[in-house]
Amino acid sequence: MATGILTDETADRIVTTCRTAIGDSLRSVTYFTRDDYEQVYLREDLERDADLSTFIGHEWRGFKTTQAAYEGSELGAYDYTIRVFENGFLIRVTNDSEGVFVTTDGLTVKDFEEVATALDAFLSDRGLS
Repeated sequence: MATGILTDETADRIVTTCRTAIGDSLRSVTYFTRDDYEQVYLREDLERDADLSTFIGHEWRGFKTTQAAYEGSELGAYDYTIRVFENGFLIRVTNDSEGVFVTTDGLTVKDFEEVATALDAFLSDRGLS
């Protein structure tokens, strides 16, 4: 499903990382940068009708706003964001130059931590931050 900003190998690596941590609860995976995005996975029972460009804009601004708002607080450094919706969850893992957001069915906090840690390692390995 790669469209150009990621190689097929890198897109597969992101999906494998998420599938390993989340399993069948994985709904979608979208990789993004400041300027572009690529949905690298969409579960086959879901419609391809989400407005991803709006989601990406919101998630990028949300990361920057959250990072700035809590910088230097006693909470420590920002790790990741979980959003809870009526029909699922969204987890966003972002650094200064790229990020991934994943949508899921129900998960436990341990599941979120696993996928966030794995995606953070993936983004760090790429060396873009």
